[in-house]
Amino acid sequence: MAVGGGVLALAAVGWLLFWLLLRLPLVTFAVALALLLTALTAPISRGLRRAGLPAAVAALMAVLTLLGVLLGIGFLVGFRAVSTIQDLTRPLAAGIDRIRVWLIEGPLGLNPQQVADLRNEVVTRLYEVVPDPAAGARMAVYVLGALVLVAFLVFFLLKDGESMWRWLVERVPDRRRDQVDGAGRAAWTTLASYVRGTVVVAFIDAVGIGLGLLLLGVPLWISLTLLTFVGAFIPLLGATVSGAVAVLVTMVTNGTTDAIIILVVVLVVQQVEGNVLQPLIMGHALDLHPVVILVAVTAGGLLFGVAGALLAVPFVAVSYRVLEHVRLHPVPTAQDPPPSRGATAVEGAR
Repeated sequence: MAVGGGVLALAAVGWLLFWLLLRLPLVTFAVALALLLTALTAPISRGLRRAGLPAAVAALMAVLTLLGVLLGIGFLVGFRAVSTIQDLTRPLAAGIDRIRVWLIEGPLGLNPQQVADLRNEVVTRLYEVVPDPAAGARMAVYVLGALVLVAFLVFFLLKDGESMWRWLVERVPDRRRDQVDGAGRAAWTTLASYVRGTVVVAFIDAVGIGLGLLLLGVPLWISLTLLTFVGAFIPLLGATVSGAVAVLVTMVTNGTTDAIIILVVVLVVQQVEGNVLQPLIMGHALDLHPVVILVAVTAGGLLFGVAGALLAVPFVAVSYRVLEHVRLHPVPTAQDPPPSRGATAVEGAR
């Protein structure tokens, strides 16, 4: 009875926590993003500590390095793209006209009214996506607040993460302490492997596709390369969307022939990524079937938008590792003999 009551109490606390996270999506996303960035920057902080720097200084330098990289990417994507798009107004208009003519006179054979309706529908959707100035200002304030929160969380997780985890494990009952500690460390190892592996794969994807865009002289090649890098963090769908954008922009600016070349480059890079890079670099960190990944990304995107699509796969991967650890390392009962010297708890139980 006591065990059943404990399980129900734990389930109630878990449900309450989950409900609160859903009610505060911005805070939830900030905490999740902080965990991802902490896993990414932990080697920097750890290396600085080994070099003799205090924990606080090492954590601060890691956060400043991270902020510098993010600001640099934002500058390249934002300011450079805006200045380049201003020079592409006429080519974009001409490209849109070519697409309109192809829809009418090409294999689809749409009538002009259908094309006009399609164009109006697309424009309407775009206006719905773009917020009004007041909403945009509010969103900017929210995003800025979230970034400040993320920076502080990453700093304290790098500085005090180990002591925070020890404090939490000490509150767990003795007989479950080793299981909880092992599950938490397995989750962190999986998250760190996922984040670092994804960065390496995204970098290789961006270099491959960006090199093709550069050689063909596509005006927005830097922004498209960075879009490819960022899109790689959303498995399956992100690479597809970023590749499609690269092909469409190339078709509008350089013509159909160059667009076909970029399409071939994108397909080759994605095949190498899926069949070589992912298994080789990620290892067992993401031991999930592609169907599971696709369902997770789709569900996360439908529920929470881009943030949900970004966090869905690491959440599923970490949850799977935790459940596997709990399954393989059950809590010993009073009837189990003590483990023999030099053997693990599971081996001793056997």
